[in-house]
Amino acid sequence: MNNDAQALVRRLWNYCDILRDAGLSYGDYVEQLTYLLFLKMADEQVKLLHQEPIVPAGLDWPSLLDKQGTELEAHYLHILQSLGKGTGMLGVVFRKAQNRIQDPAMLRRLIVDLMDREQWITLDADVKGELYEGLLQKNAEDLKSGAGQYFTPRALIQAIVEVMRPTPDERIIDPACGTGGFLIAAHKAMSAHELLDPKQRAHLQHDAVHGVEIVDNTARICVMNLLLHGIGHPEAESPILVEDALGNSPSTNYSMVLTNPPFGKKSSITIIGEDGETSRENMTIARADFWATTSNKQLNFVQHVRTLLEQNGRAAVVVPDNVLFEGGAGETVRRNLLATCDVHTLLRLPTGIFYAQGVKANVLFFDRKPAAETPWTKDLWVYDFRTNNHLTLKQNPLTRDHLDDFVAAYNSDNRHDRQESERFHRFTYDEIVARDKANLDIFWLRDESLEDADRLPSPEVLATEIAEDLEAALAEFAEIAATLEGRGRTLERPSGS
Repeated sequence: MNNDAQALVRRLWNYCDILRDAGLSYGDYVEQLTYLLFLKMADEQVKLLHQEPIVPAGLDWPSLLDKQGTELEAHYLHILQSLGKGTGMLGVVFRKAQNRIQDPAMLRRLIVDLMDREQWITLDADVKGELYEGLLQKNAEDLKSGAGQYFTPRALIQAIVEVMRPTPDERIIDPACGTGGFLIAAHKAMSAHELLDPKQRAHLQHDAVHGVEIVDNTARICVMNLLLHGIGHPEAESPILVEDALGNSPSTNYSMVLTNPPFGKKSSITIIGEDGETSRENMTIARADFWATTSNKQLNFVQHVRTLLEQNGRAAVVVPDNVLFEGGAGETVRRNLLATCDVHTLLRLPTGIFYAQGVKANVLFFDRKPAAETPWTKDLWVYDFRTNNHLTLKQNPLTRDHLDDFVAAYNSDNRHDRQESERFHRFTYDEIVARDKANLDIFWLRDESLEDADRLPSPEVLATEIAEDLEAALAEFAEIAATLEGRGRTLERPSGS
């Protein structure tokens, strides 16, 4: 991040400390900044760029500046509710918006002393984008907020996009887009191509990237992130849909899918009991375009990604280990995927790189193919980046340099000219399907920490890994407890769901 962006992030985040004293979380702060940034930049578009206003008079930035106290608080809430009824990207930004700043004096300080003193629209798109990314990074680092579940490590995203090489004419979707990390990285790579013609430039701004996000607040942050990176227009149809991606078969196919679906097996469907309390139940999803009917959310996302792809479309999907080895529906999905797609690469990731603690994950790369009598997968190349790599979020975080060897081994120029190495091995289709349950959880390197005490990671790293495993276990127990509690009540679906 350049110096301008760093300075602005420091200013914005220092103010967050004041609001935290008033009970706001990091997530609340980023949410309120999203609303105010939008209103301020919309006003600057009119005054500095002489564009037509996109926010109605009386609901705009100037209408906030001359109010104080309870009048300011009431008017701010009125703006949020009114704009939330809009359409396009503007409607997504303000959808179900709420005022979390209950102290009118603090709200006025945020508006007048911090936001109004900057000219945001004149900042370079890269600076604005880096600024917002910096805030999202800090929000994700606050483990108590739970925001990290929506934040994929940017170093991993960069490496995936680099090997996938999206072109300026492609249409890309992330069906679990979170704050938009994959979409923005892909858009940046697509825009970097030289000699873009006007049609390609228009495509890049309005139709190149698409996403689905089920959480309103995360979707609004994603839309603002796109806008700050110069993608889309406030009045245009939003490229981000706010819905459950698994709910229906896709009506449109895409040339590329890049995604890190949510971990955990809890359903995204909320069940409301007779006492008015809500819970999440494991819901089995049955779709005609799926190979297997299961309540396993990750297996359903893998199936969904395949249905999203057009013929010869390409995908990179972050999946937890259970997708690689579970029997039953898991085996059915893997065997069908190997047959109907070219499942060519698997990257085994180390623990300690995700904000969701204790996660053991991988990146599965595959291309959808047309119907054929013989399986499309000929060779699966597995890169083991996990064994003997001990990373943590603070002491030894993942950087893009860590993935240099994988990017080189992937050989995007010619995947058929790959070379085996200590960490990169080829397995034939026959070898894979001969394994029990077509298990893709393949490893061959010896774990040095199990053999030689002198090679154990540092005490700080070991303590962090133990803490992550304990937190993951506690989270699983909490899910089980919530499920058992829910089964003790009479459950009803909300009307219309």
